[in-house]
Amino acid sequence: MSRVAPRKSLGQHFLVDRNVLGVIDRLAELDRADVVLEVGPGLGVLTTFLSDRVNHVHAIELDRGLEQSLREALGERKNVDLVFADALAFDLGPLDPLPTKLVANLPYNVATPLVAETLIGVPSLSSWCVMVQREVAERFFAEPGTKAYGAVSVLVQLHARRTGFHSVSQTVFRPVPNVDSALVAFRRIPAPANPASVLRVARGAFAHRRKTLANALALAGIASRERSVTALDAIGRAPDVRAEALAPEEFVRLAEALGP
Repeated sequence: MSRVAPRKSLGQHFLVDRNVLGVIDRLAELDRADVVLEVGPGLGVLTTFLSDRVNHVHAIELDRGLEQSLREALGERKNVDLVFADALAFDLGPLDPLPTKLVANLPYNVATPLVAETLIGVPSLSSWCVMVQREVAERFFAEPGTKAYGAVSVLVQLHARRTGFHSVSQTVFRPVPNVDSALVAFRRIPAPANPASVLRVARGAFAHRRKTLANALALAGIASRERSVTALDAIGRAPDVRAEALAPEEFVRLAEALGP
């Protein structure tokens, strides 16, 4: 395989230790019928593992410099579509066959927006198993009232339930990162009727998390303080409550109370 240098600007930390693949297999519950979406295949260690176990793999890689190494790793495998594009800008809707699972060692700088985008924009996905920074994995399912709890926690928990978590040693990557990583697996659940509105309110609420929720929504241009206080009263919350106190389901009710 051609030697390539990871690009720090792209958040690249290549998976090189195959021992972790068994954990991914278990957490992702891989099945021969699966169609997997992989973002950031890197050197193809996970890609080849997936292609030998599932029906089809859509591998999306931003870095064209990895093409030779990836194609060498894939060899004669016919069930992998290798696409060179920015996954956050690429239209995932027309992928054929439709992906049913996202399994990936996500580049650090796109992990959170990529998970958010696929939860809302790729309804064919039923489950996720992603390698991310440990603090990101913990943020996804953080509880209200904790420092890690934020808008992405609200989004993820309204769309999915966690099914697995596994800490990952820094030594499985090249280069070795300065942060801890983790595998986190989650499965889709029925989403609220107005996810875009709920996400808008949650993002506005946490944009100024040191402020009261009513003031934060006003500063974010979501609603006036007076209107926010009225909506909070409608869901049984005091006017001085802060965003981190509300459970995800309360953000759904708050968005409904605020109206369009």
